[in-house]
Amino acid sequence: MEIHLNVIGILLIILACVHVIFPKYFNWAKETSTMSLINRQMLYVHTFFIALTVFLMGLLCVTSATEIVTTPLGSKIALGLGVFWIIRLFIQLFGYSSKLWRGKGFETVVHILFTVFWGYMGIVFLSIYLV
Repeated sequence: MEIHLNVIGILLIILACVHVIFPKYFNWAKETSTMSLINRQMLYVHTFFIALTVFLMGLLCVTSATEIVTTPLGSKIALGLGVFWIIRLFIQLFGYSSKLWRGKGFETVVHILFTVFWGYMGIVFLSIYLV
């Protein structure tokens, strides 16, 4: 299981870093220009804290895989992370419209990759808790 946590950790750190390109990639300057200042700033602040949380989850997995797998506290952390990522999987499947990805090559690949990734993390973390 520790190898799975190391893989997950590295992928989460990469995902956190990718958040840096979101404003430019999603054209937030134009897209948010009609939003109120509070809504625009909340988008940026929440994106920053999501990226920070994902980065810290990744760092925890890379630096503390043994403790997560072998200690009671690690088991509880794994349960929390498993529940988190399973809920994220359901949002991926039912919270986003398929109009965002269906019939679009790149978007479909990204949708499938993230669906698999959220499921993989959920299964790994919940398996740690259940063992």
